[in-house]
Amino acid sequence: MTEELRVKKIQMGNAKVGLIFNPLSGRIRKHKDTIKGVLEKIPGVILREAETGPEFKETVDEFLDIGVDLLVIAAGDGTVQAILGHLFTEYDHMDWPILAIIPGGTTNMTALDLVKYDNPEDSARKLSQYISTKPLPALLKKHVLCIEQAGVNKVYGMFFAVGIIARAVIFSRSGIKQIRITGEIYSGLIMVGYLIGLFFRMRTGAWAPARMTSVKLIGKNFTDCYQFLFASTLNRLLFNIRPYWGQEQAPIHVTFLKQKRKKIIRSIWALISGRSAVLKEGPLLQNDGYHSYNSSVIELVIDDDYIVDGELYHAASQDGPLKISAAGLVTFLTW
Repeated sequence: MTEELRVKKIQMGNAKVGLIFNPLSGRIRKHKDTIKGVLEKIPGVILREAETGPEFKETVDEFLDIGVDLLVIAAGDGTVQAILGHLFTEYDHMDWPILAIIPGGTTNMTALDLVKYDNPEDSARKLSQYISTKPLPALLKKHVLCIEQAGVNKVYGMFFAVGIIARAVIFSRSGIKQIRITGEIYSGLIMVGYLIGLFFRMRTGAWAPARMTSVKLIGKNFTDCYQFLFASTLNRLLFNIRPYWGQEQAPIHVTFLKQKRKKIIRSIWALISGRSAVLKEGPLLQNDGYHSYNSSVIELVIDDDYIVDGELYHAASQDGPLKISAAGLVTFLTW
């Protein structure tokens, strides 16, 4: 079935809607019965609970077998990443349903780049109302990252990071998660702690440079000592920041910082505030150790842990360069 036909069925109110509900997701766990009750009111919905990788795959297979037109994912970034990976690995893109994401996890970077509502209950209620009104669907096409290295299965997702950002995510999985704070407040507490270390020029432990010796993109090869690198197809990250200032016409935003750089306090503020005009015209120049580009392909030589949508992986340089590319456009419903 073509995407055009799926859109028409949503508009006519007779679309098949499959919904994957992860009751263990960070912002769903405490109110799962209430949120599930709202989701069950979505017209034409078939709801399945799933908590593990095999369950996500099994549920996706079931939904594609029956030909759902809209696949709603009520979960966090990790669940979304697992489902995207299964779709890219096992299905022709023509067979995909339109995707919709309800922000149910701890950070929800992918969902919050697509929808206006950061509360899962509010988002679910608005989606149910939206579908009930039989609108002309508002769609957004976004590229997905493909991360690959020789001898390792491909990984798909929306956000890649290595260095201090990856270590912050590792820390977030430790005992601090027991304080039961979720969402951007939780992520903000961790960010503040790590930024304090940057201000005081800490260079050991969590603040040690990324074990990355080469960054190759848009015909350039950078070899230095870098604090971190991140790459994403999302237009905004946590707190609505946009820490990109590349000018190239390409789908992947890439930003990386040298370990030894100038104008730290002023530059870090420009980064976290997402002041794109400052980033383009002001202090963040290559000579000061700040780099940002848009690219279709990035190759890294690293011996370090990295994250994709909050999930942890490891790369070894002996396996060759780690390649990040745009896997293809995915159609999302926005509301």
